[in-house]
Amino acid sequence: MITIYSDAHALHDGKAELHDGKLVSSFEMPRRAELVLARVQEVGLGPVSPPKIFGLDPVRRVHAPDYVAFLETAWDEWVAEHGEYDALPFTWIGPGMRRVVPDHIDGKLGYYSFDAGTPITAGTFRAIRSAADVALTGAELIVRGERVAFALTRPPGHHAHRACYGGYCFFNNAAVAAQALRDAGADRVAVLDIDYHHGNGTQDIFYSRGDVLFASLHADPVQEYPYYLGFSDETGEGAGEGTNVNYPLPFGTGFDVWHAALRHALARIATFRADALVVSLGVDTYKGDPISRFRLDTADYPVIGAALAGAGLPTLFVMEGGYAVEAIGVNAVGVLQGFADAA
Repeated sequence: MITIYSDAHALHDGKAELHDGKLVSSFEMPRRAELVLARVQEVGLGPVSPPKIFGLDPVRRVHAPDYVAFLETAWDEWVAEHGEYDALPFTWIGPGMRRVVPDHIDGKLGYYSFDAGTPITAGTFRAIRSAADVALTGAELIVRGERVAFALTRPPGHHAHRACYGGYCFFNNAAVAAQALRDAGADRVAVLDIDYHHGNGTQDIFYSRGDVLFASLHADPVQEYPYYLGFSDETGEGAGEGTNVNYPLPFGTGFDVWHAALRHALARIATFRADALVVSLGVDTYKGDPISRFRLDTADYPVIGAALAGAGLPTLFVMEGGYAVEAIGVNAVGVLQGFADAA
């Protein structure tokens, strides 16, 4: 299994986020990706390759051009107004307010974001461009005939909407990769999100499309972030009716219940007759994760990988969440080893 990785991820290194009413050190840190890479190398999963450079056109296939342009200039605008410290929004659009892009950077941050947990730093734009390239390189490997590839992306991406960032996510790497697979000739692509949190951004991007199935296993949004999407009655609209499948699960969910939902999602993917599968690989379902409340254990992750291999599809894994940093490498690579052993 080829792993695609770029050191450029470390250019995004937020110092703080708003969590439980306090500014705390960022849970999403460069060490996460470094520990996953170390585990890939320790177990001899396969070669590690740098990404190709694709430019921003593939990103604009799923993200609004004005949003991409905002992210490209946001840091410089912030520094000119406030100085060289992390940019966080403090105001957002509420019901009854107008969606008019402000001129001031503080207004722009609120216009294009949905939380105060996702700082923009000096190196954020370079890091997110590189993460998209990592995902696109993985997609290209699948197009060229690889059975499986691992895009070790950071920052993660699945919370990023077409024109909105949050949840540590700026460019939706899994969505960019899925679109690239479509553009390369796949008639139908499935995106399966196994992160603890709902992939609200991926849902938003593909909700009205019938060519991409999105399925997500996640904490119930009546209890957990991102709260406002991820309900079971969200099934798609227009041409996308029936191609959005959510599995909201309660706090304390263990592997038996979670695995049953996974089997159901894989059955839906089989019915959809996808040509390729993109897996948003989050391992914050782990029982020791500091910001999550599921109860999966390390031994469960290879079983997940084997189940995913059973779908029999060319598969691209795209790294998402996981904040128990000491366990992230073992758990993420456990999924990949389980897949490789069963494929």
